[in-house]
Order: sequence, then C-alpha cells, then structure tokens
Amino acid sequence: MNKFLYPHYALMGVVFLIMGCQKEGSKKPPQADIIQKETVIHGDSLRDNYYWLRDRDNPKVIDYLKAENDYTESIMQHTKPLQEKLYKEMLGRIKEIDIEVPTRHGRYFYYKRTEEGKQYPIHCRKKDGLDAEEEIILDQNKQAATHKYFSIGAFKISPNHNLLAFSADTTGSEKFTVYVKNLTTGNIQIEAQKTSYDLEWANDNSTLFYTTMDETHRPDKLFRHKLGSPQNEDKLLHLEEDDAYYLEISKTKSGAFIFLTVESQVTSEVWYLNTNQANGKFRVIHPRQHKMEYMVEHHEDNFLILTNDNAIDFKLMQVSAKSPGKKNWQEIIPHKKFVKLDHVESFKNFIVLYLRQNGLEKILIRNMHTGESHFVNFEEPAYDIKKTKNPEFDTNNLRFTYSSFVTPKSVFDYNMQTKTKTLKKQEEVLGVYDPARYFTDRIFAEAADGTKIPISLVYKKGLEMNGSNPALLYGYGAYGLTRSASFSSKLLSLLDRGFIYAIAHVRGSGTMGRSWYKDGKFFNKKNTFTDFIACAEHLIKTGHASKEKLAIYGASAGGLLVGAATNIRPDLFKAVVAKVPFVDIINTMLDETIPLTVIEWEEWGNPNQKDYYEYMLSYSPYDNVKPKAYPNMLITAGLNDPRVCYWEPAKWTAKLRAAKTNNNVLILKTNMGAGHFSATGRYNYLKEVAFEYAFLIDIMGIKG
Repeated sequence: MNKFLYPHYALMGVVFLIMGCQKEGSKKPPQADIIQKETVIHGDSLRDNYYWLRDRDNPKVIDYLKAENDYTESIMQHTKPLQEKLYKEMLGRIKEIDIEVPTRHGRYFYYKRTEEGKQYPIHCRKKDGLDAEEEIILDQNKQAATHKYFSIGAFKISPNHNLLAFSADTTGSEKFTVYVKNLTTGNIQIEAQKTSYDLEWANDNSTLFYTTMDETHRPDKLFRHKLGSPQNEDKLLHLEEDDAYYLEISKTKSGAFIFLTVESQVTSEVWYLNTNQANGKFRVIHPRQHKMEYMVEHHEDNFLILTNDNAIDFKLMQVSAKSPGKKNWQEIIPHKKFVKLDHVESFKNFIVLYLRQNGLEKILIRNMHTGESHFVNFEEPAYDIKKTKNPEFDTNNLRFTYSSFVTPKSVFDYNMQTKTKTLKKQEEVLGVYDPARYFTDRIFAEAADGTKIPISLVYKKGLEMNGSNPALLYGYGAYGLTRSASFSSKLLSLLDRGFIYAIAHVRGSGTMGRSWYKDGKFFNKKNTFTDFIACAEHLIKTGHASKEKLAIYGASAGGLLVGAATNIRPDLFKAVVAKVPFVDIINTMLDETIPLTVIEWEEWGNPNQKDYYEYMLSYSPYDNVKPKAYPNMLITAGLNDPRVCYWEPAKWTAKLRAAKTNNNVLILKTNMGAGHFSATGRYNYLKEVAFEYAFLIDIMGIKG
C-alpha cells in the first residue's frame, strides 16, 4: 500500500500555525489555520488542512483543544442554572441507595448495590441464602478513588468461588490491567497488564486465559497465565496475523469449555478447549470460510451452532462435541427469512433463542426433550429485551430484563416449564412518575425506494401534532446493531418539557434482519442517510416535528449518520448533537495504523480500491463540508478515545467553522481524561447528559 499517495500523509511535513485561540470566557471561537497544500488523488482535488490536529504530543494541539473547551464553556455559561436543574432532576429520579436482584451461582447469591454519594457499584455476595451475612467482594469506589476515569472490563469468579479476577481501565484507552483478589484474605495482586476485555478461568482455579491487542488496538493474541508467575512467562496460544480478524474468548455456562472465537465483520472461526485441561490444546470446530459466521453454545454432549451458512438470517444446528466438524452438523431450527436469530442460550432441559421478527425482539423457548417451542409474550408496540445473567445450567428458570419507553427496567424470572412470568424487580423512578401520562407508538416512514422504515416514538399525552413541539430524532445505522425502545428516566427531562423523542430504525441496523443490515453497508451505505432524512421528513409531515423544532442525535457511527444527513439537508434540522462522531472516514480508513481500521473495511469498504474510495468520499461528512448554513451543533470528543480518535470531531469542527455561512452555534467539547464511552461514575455521566439536554433546550428556546 502506497501511503504517500494520500493527503493525510502528504501533509505530514506541512508547517502549521494555531491562530486566534482565545482566553477563557471569550465568545470568539478559536481558529485552526495551516498553510494549505493540495494533493491530487484519482483525478480528484482533495485537501486536509487540519491534519496537524492528530499530533496529540504537540502542546499547541492540546492548547487548541482547551481553547475550544473554553469557548464552549463561554457559549454555554448562561445555561449553567439549567444544567444544574437538569442534573438535580435526573438525580432525583434515581434511587441512590439500591440493590439489584441477586443471581444464584452455585452456593452463592451475587449482586451489586449502590450507596448514596458514591459513583460506582459495590459487588457483593451471600452464601447459602439471602438471609446470610453480606460479603463485599469488590468496592469499585475504593478501586477508583485515585483515578479520574475507572472502568471495569472483565469480572470473573473462579470455579471454586475463592478468587475474583477483574480488569480495569483507568484512562479510557481500553487497555486493561488484570487483578486477582483472594476472597478469603482480601489480597489483590496484579497478574497481567495491557490486556483486552476478555478473561476466563480454567477449572483448576489457578490458570487464566486473556487476550492482548496489537498497536492498532486489535485483539490478536491469546495467552495462558499461571497465577503468581511473571507475565513475560505466559504461554502464547494463538497469534492472529490477518489484520481483518480479532479474538474473543468466552466460557460455556456448563463450565466445560472455553471458546476462542476468531472473527472478522463477516467471517468467524471457533476453537474449543476442555476447561479441565488447562494445559491442553485448542481445537477448531470449522475452519474459517469467507462470509460464513457461526456462534457456538454447549449443551450436554453437543454443541449448538447458530450459523448463516446458506441462511442469511441464521439457523440453529446441533453436533456432537466429540466430532464437531461441519459435515456432522444437523439442523434443529431452520432458517426463516426476516426472522433473525441473534443468540442461543442453553439449559439442561431447554434452549432459549433471542431473535427479531418484524423488527421486534422475541424470546423463543424450545424443550429439548419434546421438541415443543413457544414464545414469551410481550404486549407493548415497542420495547427492549436484554439477556441477563443465567449462570445455572440445571434450572427451568430464565431471567431477562424488559423495558419500553414508558415501562422502567423490569427483571423477570420466567419458568420455561409452566410458562409463567414473575416480576422480581422494577426500577423505581423517584418523584412523580406515571407511565399513563406518556404515549408510545411505532410508525413507518417511506424511503425514496418505497421501503418502510420503522420509527419508535414516545411523548407526553395531550400534545397536539401541529409541528409546534420540539422533537429529538436518534439514529445509528451500522454494524447490524439496533437501538430498541428502552426506558430512560433521564429522558423524562425532555418529555416533560414537551419534547417528542423518536428512534429511526434505518437500514444498516439489524432491525428487520440481516438483509436490512446489508442494505445499509458498502455501496448501499447512503440508504442509511436517506432513510434517516425520510424519517425526519415523515415526522414533519405528520406534525410530530417541524424544521424549526427538530434536533438530531447520533454517537460514533451514529455521528457519521447525523453528519452525512446534515451535509445533505442542513435546512431540515434546528440542532445536531454528534457524540464522538466517526466523520473523517476517508483518512481513517486509509490509515492502517489507526485502531481497528483494517477490521472496519468489512463494514465500510476498503478505500485503497478506487470504487470504494470514490463512494466513501461522496458521503464522508468531513470531506463534504461546503459553504452553507448549518444547524446549531454540539460535537464531543474523548482525548483517549481509541475507536474514534479525538482529531476526527476536532477537525470536523474546525472545517465546519471555516465553511458555515450563518451564525448558528457550533461548539466542540473534548473530555481530556476519557475515551469513547464518556465519563465513568454515575454522577459524572448525569452531568454530561445535563449539558447535552441544556444545549437542546436552550436552542429550542424552551423556558423553565
């Protein structure tokens, strides 16, 4: 690959200047100017005048980001009372002293609880019954006390329940340190550093398996570690040399196997190891076959395999664990188009399939002895189901969480034998909350090609659909991921001020199955943007919104979505919130040194190929900024973000500021001590949400 052909490399030696950075309190925005240099690629003239912002080791870059933060602070200064009011509102709905429903695992009941004034949860357990004395196994507040950022990665109890292995990231870089705590003595010891998320125990209670990342942040190595031994003596078990693939490890509920999954965006390969043989060898189930995906679960003597082999929305297969090769796979649940099988979970007598049908999540229960199947029933028009911890194998009880726009998070135990559902706990919303005061619905917009695009809606009853109400439209639309209509007590601060909240389930998500996803990637990517615009236009047509009152919100790949939509139809939106937005798609996808770039070629395309390059260039938000009137915009970044590097939103902001032809607000807020996932700690997070909501409420001109 000839990297020197591309503009971000050609400009590396360009002299740069930072001009006009203002002192705190000034309302004149900082300017980011450099001497321009033009580079010609594939016959197209392309400039990147802000490449220099990538140099985070240059003090002037940090000064520039701080100047942007100062400018943002000055612009938002008058909203400080509103931010504080919003923060107190949201905090006032949360039970600061709370406890989750305990989960039985062996002789213990495990749970987390929170205490008033403390940012993080406290992990606890009780032995042999809920009336037993509580044992604190980890207080995250103590671990986080000396850090501005603290995030737990893995959290694994040893098979004998005497040890806790956990990993922590203290910068937002997503590089973790592995600790092991002796739950008898309380001693905590560092066992490994610079690991990825994954961590699993062998059944000998003294062997750990973990993954590490290469310089591009790709999990590429699997190690075996003996407790107490130096990390440099750990045995390398697998090195993945293909840059398009990454590693994940998991342990079956039965505890019998550890799986190593080697996967790209479109292909997977699973290896297995008997957990009673810590020093054994991983064996492959089926060697990678391009564009064939499969996921494995263990059930007694068999493996259960979800695969898309000749089944775009997946089918369920079964095979003996002694001879798991593909030639022996037998179908037990056939493929059904537009019914996407997402996950399989096994119990002694039942298997559970989590799937999507007609855009809605479903749970299918199958009796492994009788072959009988049935669905768990849900009545609301739009809702969210999440898998939860079910560590026990020999039980008829399935636990899951359910919520909707109006129903708070609810933990259910479902008896798979009697088909009865028991509510164990519903998240308590403090203050005055009555779900009957709100209305939720699912409607459909029509895309340019006639495709019907689902929109999930929620708003306060009594609003007139005459276009006078402020509206917030959320979108993501990538990787086949779907944002369901889940409950958020924070959102009430917008709904109670008259906002209508909507989710656009555009192509590129997995809402309507795998074909829905494929229709929004590669050379179909523009469907994602035009679907989103069609949803916005439909909300205006139906009176749910108006151009003067419509805001849009997207994060990460959703930032790409709102950025592209804003370039196409800036007249359609009053305000844009773009969190850690992936907007510099050409420069990022051409740079293989940036974390996860090569892996991402299977999602967006490889711009080293001319046809992909030209198509991606045609929608890249950064490259399509033009002199025009842009909406009011709040853009955020994380200095330590390894997924969307801080310079993407910073460069985009600078280019927008130089190009826009109106005086609408444009502000960049960079978290100088966090990564992709914003602040840690529940209070810090609420303050960030309050800032975003204050921006929207202020722009919409809502008083009180």
